[in-house]
Amino acid sequence: MVVELKEYESAIEIAKSMDNDISKTKSILGEYLRRLDSIRNLAERSKKIREVVFKLAGRKATQSSLGEINLGDLSVILDANPFHELTVIEQVVRSQQDKLLVLQKARDALNWVDQIGDTEGLKYIVLESDGVPEKILLKIS
Repeated sequence: MVVELKEYESAIEIAKSMDNDISKTKSILGEYLRRLDSIRNLAERSKKIREVVFKLAGRKATQSSLGEINLGDLSVILDANPFHELTVIEQVVRSQQDKLLVLQKARDALNWVDQIGDTEGLKYIVLESDGVPEKILLKIS
């Protein structure tokens, strides 16, 4: 989690920043969803081929953790297959969807910003956690 302070000159500037973040997140999410569809198709074909080969060989298909190395908190997959890629892309998609929902809720909470407009001599100091405003300090400058 990244926590930072950002200073804005107006409430409208905060709203524009959030709108930009929402648009950017939607774009990133769209790219990952397209990639997810592509990988999902590849993973399904790979699974079917694998099942047929194992069936012909008279063995059961098993998910083994061979080829996975844990280095502290980091997991390294050797010889990654489409299932590994599918898993990590699904994780990213869920994360981006969650981020988008949080950003949209925060932006909705800032609807009052649209009514304020520019206010001279007032600074807006915003505490953001992972890019999402959590607290706004109004400071007379």
